[in-house]
Amino acid sequence: MEALLMFPALFALIFLGYPVAFALMGVAFVFGVITFGDAAFFQFTQKIEDLASNFVLAAVPLFVFMGSMLERSGIAERLFEAVHLWTKHLPGGLAIGTVIMCIIFAASTGVIGATETVVGLLAIPSMMRYNYSKPLISGTICAGGSLGTIIPPSVVVVILGPVADVSIGDLMVGMIFPGLILSSLYILYILGLCILRPENAPRAPDDEDDPPLLKKIVVTAKALVPPLLMIFAVLGSIMMGWAAPTEAAALGALGAFVLTVAYGRFTLRTFWEAIVKTLLVTSMIMMILLGGNLFTGVFAGAGGMGVMRDLIGAVDLGPWALLLLFLALVFIAGFFLEWISILLIFVPLFMPFINDAWAASGYGAYFDPVWFCMLLLIMIQSSYLTPPMAPAIFYLRGIAPAEITLKHMYRGVAPFLVIQVLALGIVMAFPETALWLPDKLLGFN
Repeated sequence: MEALLMFPALFALIFLGYPVAFALMGVAFVFGVITFGDAAFFQFTQKIEDLASNFVLAAVPLFVFMGSMLERSGIAERLFEAVHLWTKHLPGGLAIGTVIMCIIFAASTGVIGATETVVGLLAIPSMMRYNYSKPLISGTICAGGSLGTIIPPSVVVVILGPVADVSIGDLMVGMIFPGLILSSLYILYILGLCILRPENAPRAPDDEDDPPLLKKIVVTAKALVPPLLMIFAVLGSIMMGWAAPTEAAALGALGAFVLTVAYGRFTLRTFWEAIVKTLLVTSMIMMILLGGNLFTGVFAGAGGMGVMRDLIGAVDLGPWALLLLFLALVFIAGFFLEWISILLIFVPLFMPFINDAWAASGYGAYFDPVWFCMLLLIMIQSSYLTPPMAPAIFYLRGIAPAEITLKHMYRGVAPFLVIQVLALGIVMAFPETALWLPDKLLGFN
């Protein structure tokens, strides 16, 4: 039972303000020495070596570098102009265009903070100029900017795959339909809200200077070709079987570098800033990942998984009740923990039970590990919007003007959280939304 004490100790350290990585390592060290004595040091060394030699994790710095370079490439400005040429006269057109831009930019970068920051800096002034509702502005930027969790390529999936022992390629492809479903629901909500309550998003006036159709098409093509090439370089190469996820990430990083040079945005200072940001973000992720591996290794070695099985067996929950319990725990944890901590703490505990339920179902669609990971990703995206942690709100606070307050932000994200639940229900009820495309393209089943 002493293994279960690791969780109260961990959460106590986190709530006291200790960095998550050091809290994980510290608890693992203390309980490892108590349980295994001197042998714990050899186990820790093995864990460090396993993490350092994991080829898949090389995709993390590559994706971060890709996002950092794309922030400076000029792609976002061109996308903004092109998308809003087509949407600005719709009800809520600027907000709808912002979501569409978030989808394209998220599919080009894989880094959530980069999407929200870049898109927000471009979209907020336009929506403010047309007197859009401040909660609508806030909700659109926060929800749209966090779509990178469920739209490939995604750094979150690069971490989730090894932790859940699921193919990253299967997850990347499986995310496509759930991501499109969620983003489509965002657009439908904005459209419906602005039809029913047009005061939330006054329409842009008919502008005599609107370009003719041919010019719109040319501007759109010029703006869309570079990100589409980036998307194909990363996701297309995985789907076609031409590259592994790490190799695809390398193609994406090279493409981002080339685009920055091609658009005349490359300087040594820009390059250096991208490298420094990549080092900082990658070091943070790898430190937390190491701490999580040490923590789960000690927990499993101390018999924690057996105790968990006994406890769940004593409660006698059915597989669906167990699934809802797991998702509820992830949702609640999102109030206080960032996504990587949630993955490293909870996923190793959940997956054995999900695999057992999958085997008991005859390896059908329900409880398939890929399907379960899609549900997890939707819940993790919700954690970007749920206070007090709410990273999406913190990102927005850093770029929003003073007249957009925290109250506006909290009011704005609430309807999008309801949409998250609706999307979760759709993917839960129809597992083919996550499984059909990987099955057809990659044949993972």
